[in-house]
Amino acid sequence: MSSIVLLSGLLPLTSALLTTVFSAVVLHRWRQRRRPHLLLWGIGLIFYAVGGFMEAYYGLVGWHPWVFRLWYLCGAVLVAAWLGQGTAFLLMRRSWAQILLGILVLGSLYAAYRVFTAELDPARMIGNELSGHAIVTPGVRALTPFFNLYGVVLLVGGAIYSAWLFWRKRVLLHRVVGNILIAVGAMAPAFGGAFQRAGIPLALYIGELVGAVLMFLGFLYATRLLPQGSVSSPQAAAGGRA
Repeated sequence: MSSIVLLSGLLPLTSALLTTVFSAVVLHRWRQRRRPHLLLWGIGLIFYAVGGFMEAYYGLVGWHPWVFRLWYLCGAVLVAAWLGQGTAFLLMRRSWAQILLGILVLGSLYAAYRVFTAELDPARMIGNELSGHAIVTPGVRALTPFFNLYGVVLLVGGAIYSAWLFWRKRVLLHRVVGNILIAVGAMAPAFGGAFQRAGIPLALYIGELVGAVLMFLGFLYATRLLPQGSVSSPQAAAGGRA
């Protein structure tokens, strides 16, 4: 087995294991605090992990249509949108976030129907990485940009906005660093996908792993406990809800 083939299984497997731990941490925090943004982030991270496990299966075992469909639905379509929906509940008015969640649920069900009924041709993929080119049915791949754009705008934009708020107030500066790491990590898979389309081997899987690492570090750093009295005002303390 060549090193490229081996890495095409091991890189996404590492990403999947890491995001499984990440999702467990976030969902444990949700069980303690019962805040909806944590639940939705946890669901998004589960999608991230499922996508990684499907990539690992393909790299180490080979093609299977159900593996591809799960990868495309969870990893290519849903993950960014559900992570972004968590940020919507964190930063938006609750009523607006609930409306967006309803739309996202309906859209996700429709996407699942289209992906699991699409015609596939694995011969259209190039190299050792899963690719949406295997979907033959028209219109299915056109769903992906809408979900990803929605998710990236909310997740990356929300992280940058939060970082700016804390920096402007000069309080909880660890949250500035944490949110910047989350924003950069959220963009890493997109850059990896762009390099993959340019013909660079394993670029997507490397981007996914770098993204998982940075987002996990950012979350841990932004939510770490500070010594009592280190927050300069009650208003500032109220702003740190993650």
